[in-house]
Amino acid sequence: MPLLQPPSTLAPRGGSASPWPVLLAGGIGGVALLALGLTGQANLEVAVLAAAITFGITLLQAVRTDRGRKAAEASEAGAPAIAGAGPPLPFAAMLDALPDPVMVIAAHEPDDLIGRRFVFVNSAARELLKVQRDAGLLVTVVRDPNVLEVADEALFGGLAGQTAYDLGGAQDHVLRALARPLGRGDDGAHLALLIFRDETEMRRVERTRADFLANASHELRTPLASLSGFIETLRGHAREDEGARDRFLGIMQVQAERMSRLIDDLMSLSRIELNEHVPPAGDVDLTGAVMDVVDAVGPIARERGVRIEQTLPPRGKAMVVGDRDQILQVVQNLVDNALKYSPDGGAVRIGLETGLTSDAAAAAQRPQSARLALLTPDHGPERYAALRVADTGPGIAREHLPRLTERFYRVEGQKSGERMGTGLGLAIVKHIMNRHRGGLAVESIPGEGATFTAYFPQAATPRESASPEAAAGGADPALVMKLS
Repeated sequence: MPLLQPPSTLAPRGGSASPWPVLLAGGIGGVALLALGLTGQANLEVAVLAAAITFGITLLQAVRTDRGRKAAEASEAGAPAIAGAGPPLPFAAMLDALPDPVMVIAAHEPDDLIGRRFVFVNSAARELLKVQRDAGLLVTVVRDPNVLEVADEALFGGLAGQTAYDLGGAQDHVLRALARPLGRGDDGAHLALLIFRDETEMRRVERTRADFLANASHELRTPLASLSGFIETLRGHAREDEGARDRFLGIMQVQAERMSRLIDDLMSLSRIELNEHVPPAGDVDLTGAVMDVVDAVGPIARERGVRIEQTLPPRGKAMVVGDRDQILQVVQNLVDNALKYSPDGGAVRIGLETGLTSDAAAAAQRPQSARLALLTPDHGPERYAALRVADTGPGIAREHLPRLTERFYRVEGQKSGERMGTGLGLAIVKHIMNRHRGGLAVESIPGEGATFTAYFPQAATPRESASPEAAAGGADPALVMKLS
């Protein structure tokens, strides 16, 4: 009997006998009644009526018996036992159409650790687990020991179970694995059903809520305490001191602005994390995005005497897959950081290369620098456009590199004065790059500055030029300029 086409329980099992012996017996009874009437032992009309009723009952029973026999035969062939129900129910097609990933697993001996096999995988499971075959060893597609344990309990213990299953990778993907026993197959193998339910969104919402509350309560406490202290002072002995009042009000305004920026960044980070698992689908001109940011920060750079040097391909030659607002946020944060840490009279260099592999995009630009990949995309056949932003500031020591994208982390000695920020800029950049299936890397030499590289998957566009310069990701000399 096929594994995924069980017989219907509605089919009668006792109707396999032929109906004609029943019909023959009924006919003999009818003839006997008719003969009895003709001998004068009973009224002739009554005898004829009785014979007709007997024939009718016998014929009805014969038809019912014949239908039962045909239904049983259809059931044995895997078809539904309901008359007129059509062809056999496609149980495999029904499982294949389910939105949840489903696997049927089989095993013979508990001690045969490599004998656990999957014998059926629906479309959702093939896509989720990257399964290439319809059957094979279970450990080739599921390696989590907790999932394998609940599978064994269902196979050999007849117990239903469930466990969390983290797929890992650059994008968090958390599943709930449920195992249900299915008894034994025709070959004596123990069978069980594995069902995977996606809990990524639920976990992400809960984590975002908890992180937001923890971060907000922690980071808002300092400026709130400062504001409360100054308000208390102004209401007390400094009430009539005009100089102190003006000084304190200025400090209070700075603290209030800091709180506003902090809340904006926290809300922005929460929104990004909430939708981090949904990749963007639009096309964005990365050259145009960089130019827009440079135009916005140009006055600040000129005021401090910091040069912004750009090496960019022409517009339309660096098209990437992404959300334009978030890409602008990445460029803005990286350029703002570079301006913040570059000394007066220094330089910020912005470069953009296209047609790179992920390894080439993340490669170090200076061999002697300390380099770290802060985010590495799941490797695929894509080509990337790499944005590099370098400053001429104090640089970052090697031991600080792994923590740069942590929330509110600041390198010791670089927290005071005009360099104060919310500490969320690089965390926002990392989560945006993760949503865009891109990468982020940093390299630095203490005393010589730091370079941040963010690389995005390129979009296939007919506007790309076939020229050797464009194919190599070369820059247009007309767009290499310096702003002083």
